[in-house]
Amino acid sequence: MKSEIYLDNSATTAVYPQVVELMSRIMLDDYGNPSSKHNKGVEAEHYVTQAKETLASILKCDKKEILFTSGGTESDNMALIGCAMANKRRALPRRGSHIITTMIEHPAVLETTVFLEKNGFEVTYLPVDSTGCVKLEALREALRPETILVSMMYANNEVSAVEPIAEAAQIVKAYNPEIIFHTDAVQAFGKYRIIPKKENIDLMSVSSHKLHGPKGVGFLYIKDKTKINPIIFGGGQQKGMRSGTENVPGIAGMALAAKLCYENFDEKIEKLYELKEYFVEKVLEIPGTTFNGKRGHEGTPHVISISFEDVRSEVLLHALEDKGIYVSSGSACSSNKPALSGTLKAIGVKNNLLDSTIRFSLCTMNTREELDATIDALNELVPMLRRYTRH
Repeated sequence: MKSEIYLDNSATTAVYPQVVELMSRIMLDDYGNPSSKHNKGVEAEHYVTQAKETLASILKCDKKEILFTSGGTESDNMALIGCAMANKRRALPRRGSHIITTMIEHPAVLETTVFLEKNGFEVTYLPVDSTGCVKLEALREALRPETILVSMMYANNEVSAVEPIAEAAQIVKAYNPEIIFHTDAVQAFGKYRIIPKKENIDLMSVSSHKLHGPKGVGFLYIKDKTKINPIIFGGGQQKGMRSGTENVPGIAGMALAAKLCYENFDEKIEKLYELKEYFVEKVLEIPGTTFNGKRGHEGTPHVISISFEDVRSEVLLHALEDKGIYVSSGSACSSNKPALSGTLKAIGVKNNLLDSTIRFSLCTMNTREELDATIDALNELVPMLRRYTRH
């Protein structure tokens, strides 16, 4: 058994060695600016073009529909702000300033919708059921002539919910084909075969470091002819849609990581499901534990949310850390903020369990031996920590 057990792969992942090797070569040898006209620049531009082709091949789209960003947060911001500004209609009777999203989105979406509300847009937040899935009837009821954008995450980052994206997008397009449909696929790309055009997706956000690529890079899929404005201005790179010198090592590394993720894909994902179900079954043998989300293939293959009655999540997190086991007490992207999870509240987790929930998230590098060691640690720690009941 390794001295460290990393079960926080929804927060970030270890970078594939092949990706590190490629990025090192680019940084040391092929370090040109892709906008430069000399050979160094042409070499760098080739890496960017090659990355677009790799990602377009995975998504079965045109390479011109790939826009590189600094990660999932920027992709979400551009999708929402860029789309809202490009499609806002001020004239009555078809004034368009209405946006629909869900109550369990990542802060990169929810904080952006708050910004848009402050700038004159109206936002409807859809409820979810007890497993975290959006209620499609609520989506139907929320649509109206002023609606210009619907944003719905593909897979949740805290519980194992997978949203009915194809069905939701079909409902939206049947109501009005001009409404733009965006999905935050940061937790889904690399775990599902996503073909945006098949699922009526107009915009899709992806982050590299969730799929064994480097941090600080991602992309936004933008379906051809989708009305969207840039939100970063400057030198006009990427055809004026996202100014700033392209992060060539990051872009190349992300594309290679994505390619590696989708090699032997079905076998890898089935292994994840087997590990997840094995772990969940064993953990639920501990009295006073509750699984949040969907079990089996109806849920994500990698996210496991467990509530431990009468145990503070942060205390259990650090107790596991002392044993070299790394997990999360919520969304790591915002877990430094001392606030209870909006997602857990939205799915109806009992108040006494909101601060007693741990997220374990797997990758294909994890082993059954690591999970056994984690289960042993939980069987030791949970009863001990329960002796210190909160008052």
